[in-house]
Amino acid sequence: MTVFIIRRLLQAALVMLIMSLLVFGGVFLVGDPVEMLVADDADQAERQAIIKSMGLDLPFYMQYLRFIGNALQGDMGNSFVFQEPAMELILERMPATFELAVAALLIAVVIGIPLGIYAGLKANSWISKSIMTASILGFSVPTFWVGIMMILFFAVMLEWLPSFGRGETVDLFGIPVSFLTADGLLHLILPAVNLALFKLSMVIRLARAGTREVVHQDYIKFARAKGLSTGRIIGVHLFKNIMIPVVTVLGLEFGGLIAFSVVTETVFAWPGMGKLLIDSIGFLDRPVIVAYLLFVVGLFVFINLVVDVLYSVLDPRVRLQEVKS
Repeated sequence: MTVFIIRRLLQAALVMLIMSLLVFGGVFLVGDPVEMLVADDADQAERQAIIKSMGLDLPFYMQYLRFIGNALQGDMGNSFVFQEPAMELILERMPATFELAVAALLIAVVIGIPLGIYAGLKANSWISKSIMTASILGFSVPTFWVGIMMILFFAVMLEWLPSFGRGETVDLFGIPVSFLTADGLLHLILPAVNLALFKLSMVIRLARAGTREVVHQDYIKFARAKGLSTGRIIGVHLFKNIMIPVVTVLGLEFGGLIAFSVVTETVFAWPGMGKLLIDSIGFLDRPVIVAYLLFVVGLFVFINLVVDVLYSVLDPRVRLQEVKS
């Protein structure tokens, strides 16, 4: 396992280096932040002073090398807009995004797996067909439209739930969380459900496909022949085996929830990293954009490693040395 982890860490370092070049180069080519940050009435001397203070007077390769040198020391640069370290801004917003992503993942798992198992066991029932039809809608309907409709119905018309913000928070081990307060939990419901819909549909279909495949295996038939209860067969023999592909996909999709929660955070004004990214793109705040994208890449690399390890735990036949990234 140690050799496997070391090899994956070396691969991760190479991936991060390549992605840093691509991300930094891409952001470098998109617009001029000086036009967004300098007042229209500023004279040429003031413009040159600002350009030099932000290091934008250097050629691309010099800016990139300076960025890499600082990044190796943990410095991702200062935000052009907030005049604060870019990584600190991201870490300040990270708890809100992680809370939203975890809530969405829990909704997808807690609701999706039982529905998928039922749809797999009772494939011809009208309930199963309704579940699968609803899962198609979850894939097809745009997230931003669903979010707006949820706000219109639950917040505006029924006035049951708040439509924006994070609500009241409390510190948990020094980290602000909203799910431990009644107001925060109410604010969490709509964006979490909105973010979970696509993943919920995917979990239902994965669980159903796994159930349809596993239910006809010999060990399931043998368990029934031994007289084991249906609950034990489903909860032990069937559940563990269908969870192998589900865990693999959900591990990667958790990174996707964090990386692509931008739409949900924007619709519900959720103060997370995605909202910060959208604001930074509007101002061409290069350090924040680059720091965020590299943070997401590093997160995906880490989640890949964790998923590979969990996969080998769920299926002992798999050797870590044979798992491909």
